[in-house]
Amino acid sequence: MKRRRGSRIKILLVAGAVFAPSRVSRKTWTRLAVKTAQTLDWRFGWHRLPLPLGLASLVVMRMQLRQDNLRDTGSGTQVAAAAEGPGRYRFVRSPDGTYNDLESPSMGAAGTRFGRNVPVAKTYREDERAMLTPNPRTVSRELLTRHAFLPATTLNLLAAAWLQFMVHDWLSHGKNEKENPWVLPLLAGDPWPEPTMRILRTRQDPSRPRHDDGAPPTYVNTATHWWDGSQIYGSDAETLKTLRSGRDGKLQITEHDRLPENPRTHTDRTGVTGNYWVGLSLLHTLFSLEHNAICDHFKALYPSWSDDELFDHARLVNAALMAKIHTVEWTPGILGSPTMQIAMRGNWWGAAMDQTYRLFGRISKSEVISGIPGSIKNHDGVPYAITEEFVAVYRMHPLLPDELVFRSLGDDHEIERFSFPDVAFRKARGVLDRIGMLDAFYSFGTSHPGAITLHNFPSTLQQFEEPPSSSMSPGDKPVLNDLAAIDILRVRERGVPRYNEFRRLMHRPPVKSFEELTDNPQWAAELKRVYEGDINRVDLMVGLYAEPLPEGFGFSDTAFRIFILMASRRLRSDRFFTTDYTPAVYTQAGLDWIENNDMSSVLLRHHPLLAPALRGVKNAFAPWKNVRS
Repeated sequence: MKRRRGSRIKILLVAGAVFAPSRVSRKTWTRLAVKTAQTLDWRFGWHRLPLPLGLASLVVMRMQLRQDNLRDTGSGTQVAAAAEGPGRYRFVRSPDGTYNDLESPSMGAAGTRFGRNVPVAKTYREDERAMLTPNPRTVSRELLTRHAFLPATTLNLLAAAWLQFMVHDWLSHGKNEKENPWVLPLLAGDPWPEPTMRILRTRQDPSRPRHDDGAPPTYVNTATHWWDGSQIYGSDAETLKTLRSGRDGKLQITEHDRLPENPRTHTDRTGVTGNYWVGLSLLHTLFSLEHNAICDHFKALYPSWSDDELFDHARLVNAALMAKIHTVEWTPGILGSPTMQIAMRGNWWGAAMDQTYRLFGRISKSEVISGIPGSIKNHDGVPYAITEEFVAVYRMHPLLPDELVFRSLGDDHEIERFSFPDVAFRKARGVLDRIGMLDAFYSFGTSHPGAITLHNFPSTLQQFEEPPSSSMSPGDKPVLNDLAAIDILRVRERGVPRYNEFRRLMHRPPVKSFEELTDNPQWAAELKRVYEGDINRVDLMVGLYAEPLPEGFGFSDTAFRIFILMASRRLRSDRFFTTDYTPAVYTQAGLDWIENNDMSSVLLRHHPLLAPALRGVKNAFAPWKNVRS
């Protein structure tokens, strides 16, 4: 009893330190708040604190991360921006991401470098021998292979497709097909059909083609860094030109409400078609249709607008709606603690929440009180960029199933089932032709993704044929990949610290043993064997998958540290979500469209027959109703 009472007294004292008035300087106050929040987090876990303390801890945690974990790698090759200034793009998004920041026109543009969330001096790549130790193929086979599907029962499969849909908007490194690939030796008994495994290296930074200047490696983003819908619209003017219809601001859509076919890849013709599968086809088509619906809405209100005016405003609204859905629906779906439910909605609407926003609009300039959209743009002293650490923690392929079962919306009977490779790349369109968009959405809404954990990586992706790239010669064979081994190697290749060092740099205590890393004794023994007893060699991705999860969380608390920093930064650095999130730029009709719509309303606008499956479902990324229930 005394120990429990003492703990309660300590919590109250800490709460007083966080919330009580003080005459100390702002710097001292900030240091005290950070130390207090870190003590609470290390002692109890922020997610176990009473709701007000948990929220306060998150606010302070984000403040510390903004201060310590945003690092500039330089822009590298300067992206060309029109000499005459932004012109049309002063008020709308450009195709390549230039002129989002008017003082630094190339910031965040396609072709600029990824940033960092750890000190740049900590991002040197290990030597090539250490890079392959332990062998990524061994890690894949012994720690990641799925022997039985472990479902994430609080989510539906649409949530897995959505994540990849978003990632394709934010980042793409590209591959280096000219330099010698990484060569992984294979152990006896490995079923790989070739004598070695070859993995293409990441495409080099054009401003540092040799990486021999003594600095850590840098890489560039072939997509725009901004949250601007580039997975639909592309990241350059030429791609965008091929996607637009040239009439009423709309994107090209066939008479059957499908995206046209790309004759080169035989996938949908859209902004990004890499690693394409049926889940991406569903979402690319849906939000291309949503773009066109927004165009119709604007044309009815502003009949004199040109094709460009309609397109530009529809893109602004569509991109913001996708950002809102990710912030207040997808994220609370996968991070299902009560504290996170409030925190993520607070990112968009602030502590005042959406009801106050609908009645009064913004009531404060503060992002904490009234949310980030419409607040003042702030880069926190570091030019905006997606970071390599952000890329690393978003490696969540266990969400994908090895088999997809499609069922009828009419009576829930099974139509057909496919292995994952049979719904990927050029096969995706044929599957949707046979199943139909309506039944495909219903099947995704009523199926579960996989849990993000060890021993749940899709086995079909550990020996997976990818079509030859466009730069290869005609007749080249498909490329055989182990995606799990690639994921491990990519994190090492790009200089992201291993798990324990990553924890230190994210202001978390390092784990001292394999038994502390995981509460599963069998996993602890397997980890110890694969990493030869060295806890500091555990790969970041492996450690993130092995960690016990906070209640309601779909991914680890360590990964969450990058998330809480970058989730708000992607909004806070973008003037179209902050300073220019106004009726003058979007129109009031555009802001109303964003405010009054969510994932369910988008689905029902284009597929109204889904209504019975969505009835009573509060979050479209949670399991839908089975039509027989």
